[in-house]
Amino acid sequence: MIMLAAAFLIGMILCLLFGVPYIDFLRKKMIGQYVKDCAPETHAKKQGTPTTGGVFIITAIMLGSVVTLAMAQRLTTEAFIILLTLLFYTFAGFQDDFIKIKGKGNDGLTARGKLLRQIAISMLPILFMMMTKPDAGDVLIGNYVLHLGWFYPVFAVFVITGASNAYNLTDGLDGLAASTGIFSFIACALISLFSGHPEVSIISAATAGSLAGFLRYNKPKAQVFMGDTGSLAIGGLLGTVAVLGKFEILLVLIAGVFVMETLSVIIQVISFKTTGKRVFKMSPIHHHFELCDWSEKKIVTVFAVVSALLSGLAVFLYFRGIV
Repeated sequence: MIMLAAAFLIGMILCLLFGVPYIDFLRKKMIGQYVKDCAPETHAKKQGTPTTGGVFIITAIMLGSVVTLAMAQRLTTEAFIILLTLLFYTFAGFQDDFIKIKGKGNDGLTARGKLLRQIAISMLPILFMMMTKPDAGDVLIGNYVLHLGWFYPVFAVFVITGASNAYNLTDGLDGLAASTGIFSFIACALISLFSGHPEVSIISAATAGSLAGFLRYNKPKAQVFMGDTGSLAIGGLLGTVAVLGKFEILLVLIAGVFVMETLSVIIQVISFKTTGKRVFKMSPIHHHFELCDWSEKKIVTVFAVVSALLSGLAVFLYFRGIV
């Protein structure tokens, strides 16, 4: 637990320190967010807000993790694979942001191009698992073991890419992705610590701390957005730690808010294409609440509380051996 606290604090402090010079750099270079025409009217004021803040979040996560892992003498191949996966997802997200900034619009990578990159990167931790872990094809559900065998890679790709996209969808309001992500990664840190995955635990704690530090700059009214540089990478990391920590099923609760956001989009698309009617005023669902006259601060607060409750429930179910 001491190492988890250290990782959290180091990640948070580093993110706070890196934030000021990086945001100043973005402002000087006039690197800002372009708001979609279809976004709620209240988002017009966000036009020009510095983006790609994920760069200093990921830097804090990487350095915080390496320092704490070295202190705990856990700089293993598994830790290296997790951090390398995070780095590759960061590059993919940054490429998407760079195209948007260069084109002065909101069209980055194509959906297919983004998905192919996500799938390719997800294969790194999956292949590592399949080659080094004798129980790699097993999924744990409480005291039960579901043997997926060689079907497991397909399942794991779905988990990692799904988490990456779900977190990306959630990053639509000031402080929303960061505040909800903090509780998700704290749950990951606790579960992986007691399930015998210290590397996963330390990296998760460093991520939670870095997100807490980033929230200082991203809370309403945001000074900077994480962009796809941050959201694709952090979501991909969430899926990766769940796979390597062997708590894939619990991720449904840990990432409950992100799952809800994704489902709202799926439901909206299916409903509109089949009936011509919309279930929500706008999706993802946080936009629906915006159009129901909820303030941005209220939405972020409620969603963060829901994330905390679901993450706490996941930890409780793990220790009770139910899931």
